[in-house]
Amino acid sequence: MDSTSNSQQSQTTQRLSDATDLARERTLHAVAVSKQAAVSQAYLYPPLGALYLLYHPSLWPPVLKRLLPCVALSAGVITTMFVFTYVPQAAVLSFMNGPMGPINAVALVLSESSTIINLLARSFVLQGALVDIFDATLVCEGQESLVEKGRELKAGSHHDGAKRLGKALVQPMQKFTFGKLVEYVVLLPLNLIPFVGTAAFFVIQGRLNGPGWHARYFQLKGFDGAAKDNWIKERKGGYVAFGTIAMVMNLIPLASIIFTFTSTVGAALWAAEIEKKSRYPGESVDVTGLNVPKDEGELSK
Repeated sequence: MDSTSNSQQSQTTQRLSDATDLARERTLHAVAVSKQAAVSQAYLYPPLGALYLLYHPSLWPPVLKRLLPCVALSAGVITTMFVFTYVPQAAVLSFMNGPMGPINAVALVLSESSTIINLLARSFVLQGALVDIFDATLVCEGQESLVEKGRELKAGSHHDGAKRLGKALVQPMQKFTFGKLVEYVVLLPLNLIPFVGTAAFFVIQGRLNGPGWHARYFQLKGFDGAAKDNWIKERKGGYVAFGTIAMVMNLIPLASIIFTFTSTVGAALWAAEIEKKSRYPGESVDVTGLNVPKDEGELSK
């Protein structure tokens, strides 16, 4: 009897030890990713993309062509979601989170609306516009050699931006997938956790969606599945930071599509910065457009 009791006690102790080790490992991993996110400064690129787009009118054509349909889509989705889903979600979150429930419900409805808007817009409205603005931003940053791996470029200067884009040589990036929507729905219950649930939901969504902003970059680089996974693993913190900030910006009513464009510009700026640092240390993103970036021929002189 004593041997059985001792055996059970030993198993319990071992389980507690394993659980402690696992918790310690996860905590250390979270700390490491957080440090990597801070050092990468990737969280700066979504707002930097908005500033860059403002200073570069040559990038506006892909946005202006689809602005009105996207704003109408955003208004329709947000209005419908608040009319039919805010009250029941606020009631549930008020029961679970107390006074913070109605506020969390606003963030949740806006997040849900943003997901639906992006699903519909990427599938039916935006189409190749995000690819165009990503490529045009790379052109503005002097990365023609990279863009030419995915499309033809017309003659011109860096400042011409979207005007230089020619025929695409490879298929556009993958559209918003049903799997992403399933992941989103599965994670929704996190919002029921008081205080930290909504924040955790945004961070996890940022981790899942962050690498997607560089889908075009991976395509231009010619990465296969293994190379892409290794690249993302080495920069996990940066993608978590970028994805989280981009998602938070998309919560702003009626502006989510605009911020989808600006975050795409930000992702392209990040890609350009990576390319410049790998080839010409010291080169940096030109936000104002006052300085024309050097091309390969100028740098070799």
